[in-house]
Amino acid sequence: MPKKVDHEARRQEISEALWRIASTRGLDGASLRDVAAEAGISLGRLQHYFRTRDEMLLFALRHINRLAADRIRTRIEALTEEPTPREVLRACLSGMLPLDDRSRTGLLVGAAYFARAVHDETLRAEAENGIPQLRAFFADQLRLAADRGELPPERATEDEAMLLISMADGLATYVLLGVHDPGTALRLLDLQLAHLFGAGRPADTPAPPGIGSAAAAASG
Repeated sequence: MPKKVDHEARRQEISEALWRIASTRGLDGASLRDVAAEAGISLGRLQHYFRTRDEMLLFALRHINRLAADRIRTRIEALTEEPTPREVLRACLSGMLPLDDRSRTGLLVGAAYFARAVHDETLRAEAENGIPQLRAFFADQLRLAADRGELPPERATEDEAMLLISMADGLATYVLLGVHDPGTALRLLDLQLAHLFGAGRPADTPAPPGIGSAAAAASG
């Protein structure tokens, strides 16, 4: 059992080395040899964990997605004991934005994967599989809000859920490009939720971590 844990930990360390390369020069500059050098191990040692570059890329993509999901789950758990659907949605959507160094690195890596996935069927399938689940979860929250009288029933749809996801993706891109700062992105997120739920007070969720906070090299 300990060997299995060590094996998984080493694969994650290699993934994080790949992310450091991808966040600065994209995935095209991430050969097995480059990643091995970044991870401080020999090429032969890396190939003990990943036989091919595609195998390494797929594992790293799945690992970064797990860390992103964990980050959003932590935001939801930090809410009140019985958060409202609006609070849950805001926690999820804000978790999709680059609000600190850690999440920024994750989204930069995600952008590198996106660029490659356009022409890589395996990576594209991996990305496509996650969207329907997220859309369904958001739609469930919208329907719950409608049942509670917090949202017009006609707005509780999967299309509306997809619009929220698309908004978060767009805001994240603009923050990475420097078009918006994180504070502006959050303000626009709250503005859209106010339009959706009614112009009430934005959900009372914990303030996001400050920009420039200590960050690990990996995303999460």
